[in-house]
Amino acid sequence: GEHSLVQAYAEGLHLDLGNPAAALKAIREAAGRRPFAGVVGTDDETTALAAEAARALGLPHNDPGAVRLARRKDRARARLAEAGLPVPQHWPVDLRRPLAPQIEAVRYPCVVKPVALSASRGVIRADDPRALGAACARVQRLLAGEPEGEGRHRLLIEAFIPGFEIAVEGLLHDGALQVLAIFDKPDPLDGPYFEETYYVSPTRLDAATQARVHEVIDRACRACGLRQGPVHAELRINAEGVWILELAARTIGGLCSRLFRFGTGMDLEEMVLARAMGRPVSAHPAEGGVGVLMIPTPRAGILRRVEGVGAAQRLPHVQEVHIAVREGYELVPLPEGASYLGFIFARAPTAGEAEAALRRAHACLDIVVAPLWKGVAA
Repeated sequence: GEHSLVQAYAEGLHLDLGNPAAALKAIREAAGRRPFAGVVGTDDETTALAAEAARALGLPHNDPGAVRLARRKDRARARLAEAGLPVPQHWPVDLRRPLAPQIEAVRYPCVVKPVALSASRGVIRADDPRALGAACARVQRLLAGEPEGEGRHRLLIEAFIPGFEIAVEGLLHDGALQVLAIFDKPDPLDGPYFEETYYVSPTRLDAATQARVHEVIDRACRACGLRQGPVHAELRINAEGVWILELAARTIGGLCSRLFRFGTGMDLEEMVLARAMGRPVSAHPAEGGVGVLMIPTPRAGILRRVEGVGAAQRLPHVQEVHIAVREGYELVPLPEGASYLGFIFARAPTAGEAEAALRRAHACLDIVVAPLWKGVAA
């Protein structure tokens, strides 16, 4: 806010993201007083504005249309399919029209997704038409609480792709892709919801598969028109090959970027800023293994306390246990939830040992949740 209680938050340039034209004008005026070396969007809400600002200031940038395309799952999926990329078969849905005719051709099992949300919000697996109808209705209720916009009325239904899932963090410079890290997701993600849990690096994929992953992401970036800055991709690997599920023109979410500091001694944000200013980035492979657990929300209610944090932090290879939700706040699990309970970070001689340390630390935690009783207006 304008009158912040914390001075660090009151400093800098304040922008109204709900008014992109005014925000862009404020950025240009500020750059006129003190030129910028680069403009970086930090999340889905700011990537398009960052691209517009960088273009207006003559700085390296993605085409704003390409950024908006990557953010819209339905449009990005269609563009990748047109380019011959390995993506799931998919069916767009307009919630303002009758549902039944739009889902007649859907294959099962399938996955329902909002087209403009992240962190697995509203992502639900359905194994038959009845479950699909219920999932669409549930996501529609979730979207009713989102800001008005075209994405509020659209869903993407896609065929469920079984297999091993990975996340990839990369940087683009003049269209050239530099892969910074490949994270394995060792827990099976088969639904009905798709809560992120373990990320472990370095990957245990063989060199040939890693090369294929790099090729698929590179082709996806070119198909969407992305040429500059960070990219975050989600892929699945099975006997049929490497499938791309998501591509975003931003860095990984939450506090997961701390894995780079534990593994390489260099923050991911530092790498992104260096590249935005035209400086080379050397991403050295992590020595040993690193991993993070995004602590699952066990159930809905009010968080009373998290016991066992001290015991978890004292375990070998555990670097940090960070509880992100304060006591007394409401917990909302997926698919409606929008935040993680917390994070556990580990560093060990191997990726397998880092994963094992995370699992032991998670077992130490006792998350005490009280019921939440919501009143109903008479």
